[in-house]
Amino acid sequence: MTVHFIGAGPGAADLLTVRAVQLLGRCPVILYPGTYLDPEILGHCAPDAELIDTQRLDLDQITEHLVTAHRADRAVARLCSGDPSLYSALTEQTRRLDAAGVPWDITPGVPAYAAAAALLGAELTVPEVAQSVVLTRTRARSTAMPESEALAEFARTRATLVLHLAITRTRELAAELAGHYGSDCPVAVVYRASRPDQVVLRGTLADIADRVESAGLRQAAVIMVGWALAPGVDCAQSHLYDPARDRAHLGH
Repeated sequence: MTVHFIGAGPGAADLLTVRAVQLLGRCPVILYPGTYLDPEILGHCAPDAELIDTQRLDLDQITEHLVTAHRADRAVARLCSGDPSLYSALTEQTRRLDAAGVPWDITPGVPAYAAAAALLGAELTVPEVAQSVVLTRTRARSTAMPESEALAEFARTRATLVLHLAITRTRELAAELAGHYGSDCPVAVVYRASRPDQVVLRGTLADIADRVESAGLRQAAVIMVGWALAPGVDCAQSHLYDPARDRAHLGH
C-alpha cells in the first residue's frame, strides 16, 4: 500500500486541502507530529484509525511503522506540519522507503509562512519594493547550513526574508540584518498561525528581540523581515494591471 505524506497546514483543522481530508478519512494508520499538530486535525481521521504520535520517534522508528503498515496491506498517512516541501525531513524518509520498495506520494499543505502572511494581511512581493521571498533558517543546534547560504548573502538582496527555526536567535539575527535592511525595517513574528493560541508581534529590527523575549516565544514561530511588511506600504502599479499596458495592447 502507498504511504501518503500529507501537509497538515499551519495548524487550523479547516486549512487542510480536500484531498488531505479525504485521505485521512480512509487511511487506517496515521502518523502525526504531536508537538506541532493541532489535535483537531485528527478529527478528520476514521474513528478506528491507528494514531501514532511521532514526537519521540527517530526516523528509523518512523520508517519502521510506515514499512510495517505497507507490508500489512494498510494505507498509511504521514502528516507533516505545514507543507512537506519545507523542513519536513521528507527526503530522508522517502529515501528509506525507496530502499524498502515502499511506494509513496505527497499531498501539499498550506505552509506556515503563507498562513502568517494572511494573518498579517500582507503581500510579500510588493511591486518595486520586494519581488523575491527567501525561505531559510539559521544554524543553532540543528543541521549545518551550506556555506553559500549565509544569511548575510540573502540579506544583501533586501528581499523579503522568512526565517524558520530561528526564534531563539532573534536578537542576534536582528543585529545582523539591521546592517543590510536598516534598524527601522519592519519585522513580524508569528507564532502558531491559524491556531487558537496564535501570537502576532510587529516591530522593527531595533525592537523585535525585546518583544519576542517579553512574549516568551521559544518555538513554532516564523520571523518575517522586509519593507513589504510596512503598514500601508507605498508601491508602484503592477505592470499586469497598468492601464498604459492595456492601451498598448489594444494599439491605442
